[in-house]
Amino acid sequence: MTKDELVRQLSPSRWSHRMSADDVVKAHVKALKEGTQRARGLAQTLLNVPYGEGDGEKLDVYIPETNSLDVPLVIYIHGGYWQFLSKEESGFMAVPLIDKGVVVVAVGYDIAPKGNMDLMVSQVRKSVVSVIQQYSHISGLYLCGHSAGAHLTAMVLSTDWSQYSITPQIRGAFLVSGIYDLLPILSTYVNEPLKMTEEVAVRNSPSKLVPQLKLSSSSCHIVVAVAENDSPEFRKQSEEYYKTLEASGLKVTMEDVPNTDHFDIIEQLVDGEYHLTKLLLKMMGKS
Repeated sequence: MTKDELVRQLSPSRWSHRMSADDVVKAHVKALKEGTQRARGLAQTLLNVPYGEGDGEKLDVYIPETNSLDVPLVIYIHGGYWQFLSKEESGFMAVPLIDKGVVVVAVGYDIAPKGNMDLMVSQVRKSVVSVIQQYSHISGLYLCGHSAGAHLTAMVLSTDWSQYSITPQIRGAFLVSGIYDLLPILSTYVNEPLKMTEEVAVRNSPSKLVPQLKLSSSSCHIVVAVAENDSPEFRKQSEEYYKTLEASGLKVTMEDVPNTDHFDIIEQLVDGEYHLTKLLLKMMGKS
């Protein structure tokens, strides 16, 4: 593949059938912001809760009004190619989940150029440990990540928890339109603010860490979701990662979501009737 073609393949906005590349990104940010504002109006919120010492190590908690002891919690890790977006646009999926008695946590992390890949991975791992320590009474822990956030979620599943004070029991994880092999992005514009070497890319590629994932997350039900109108490279990465997990005997399902692109596949989690929302609620026993 030529470098120009690789850049095109790794530019999700150029594959949407709904609108131009610039417009689909603007619409994406708008949809996430509006959804998050709705969620903040519906839920009790704890904003900017620290999970570490760093300025960027904060999370937002969306809490349902419920007397039930059966309270699952889902951690959402945002996308943005490790260099855009933040937790401030990441509460949108709480809109349908709050009604069902689900706690939603949106995690912030230091995007590039402030943060590098090793730091971001260590931050999201630390955030999960912190959530478990603060909310030990929950009935089940679930993860959801989109795009770069799906990569970071897969890295959480691939953690050697012996280096931490606690081993999270993650029941389910939704990896939505993710990248699982970082090597193809090294020579593209995506890596300019990240400044990853090949060594850094390899050690932070979930596709290379499946044996550790099997050790750490063997009981987790993993959903690898991809958009019909994701680029061929994004689709290939999801399909190959799914097949590798399946071949390792892990509990994994593949969801090829029709009539979606890289952006609205996640935006629609604001809707309780959306296929992936219903799947997540079913996994939690909340359908």
